[in-house]
Amino acid sequence: MSFGERLSRAWYGGQRWPLLFAPLSLIVGWVARRRRARFLSKGPLWQPPVPLIIVGNITVGGTGKTPLVQALVRSLKEWGYRPGIISRGYGGNSAHYPLRVTPDSDAAQCGDEPLLLAQTTDCPVFVDPDRCAAAQALLSATDVNLIIADDGLQHYRLGRSIEWAVLDGVRGLGNGWLIPAGPLREPISRLISVDRVVINGGGDLPGVENACRMQLAPLALVNLFDGQVIEPGKAREALAHQPLLMLAGIGNPQRFFDTLAVLDIQGESREFPDHHTYRAADIAYNGAVVMTEKDAVKCRHLATPNHWYLQVGAMLPPELLDHLKQQLETLRGQNDG
Repeated sequence: MSFGERLSRAWYGGQRWPLLFAPLSLIVGWVARRRRARFLSKGPLWQPPVPLIIVGNITVGGTGKTPLVQALVRSLKEWGYRPGIISRGYGGNSAHYPLRVTPDSDAAQCGDEPLLLAQTTDCPVFVDPDRCAAAQALLSATDVNLIIADDGLQHYRLGRSIEWAVLDGVRGLGNGWLIPAGPLREPISRLISVDRVVINGGGDLPGVENACRMQLAPLALVNLFDGQVIEPGKAREALAHQPLLMLAGIGNPQRFFDTLAVLDIQGESREFPDHHTYRAADIAYNGAVVMTEKDAVKCRHLATPNHWYLQVGAMLPPELLDHLKQQLETLRGQNDG
């Protein structure tokens, strides 16, 4: 287990040794408040001419932003919008930016989450560590009339119309400290300023206001080698009579393992760091292997008929979507005026 994994488990597991880093966290907090104050006083470096929705978080690690973006895109298209997506492209390393991500792109260049979004949303996707440059490239190359930023809550150079912060309902805010003593990127008070806090899954988060809850639901078990699709209720039967490996390289692997347990899919588990670059030996197993869809985009070229991934979808509450629709209609009226 790497130091980063040990640190993450300590943040959420109630261990006290990360508080040794408390002096550094105080510095992080000062910098975060200063950057926020500068944004509020001077405004962003660049404001896009179309509505921009930030889907981000204030904690380190996965909270379920990508499934939420997928669900958000579906609703926006139903309402007649032409959304595009921008991202930092974390985990990727391209020789040039901005980079347009296509379903055939290499995750090593663009990052696993942008590649997954390009493959599943039928939306244009651009990545760049400078999110302003990514948004400008997206607008120049396409006819989108709305931008979704996958992550970027703390990227204050980029103007935004709406901010959503996503929290893991089970892990919550950990020990409540800023990094490196805790998992927070910004103080908890930052949640007061976002339009909505979206809590992924169960768990009580006292003191978190303006919150609604989404649920991740299994949609299908998909064979990574030949594309065969099996309904969730028949997944256990399809994998029976053979050893089973559950594989995850995401921010919170236990959430994936718990989802499989609900489907009565249980076996040996193997965890990797978030955004892990896979080799054949990592996914080799004498039996069936079930992984996350995010891992699958990096393992397709290594797959055999024994490799599967679980496709999940975010179920968003109607009141969240109704409120968003009203906000966008208000923004459209202001722009028309």
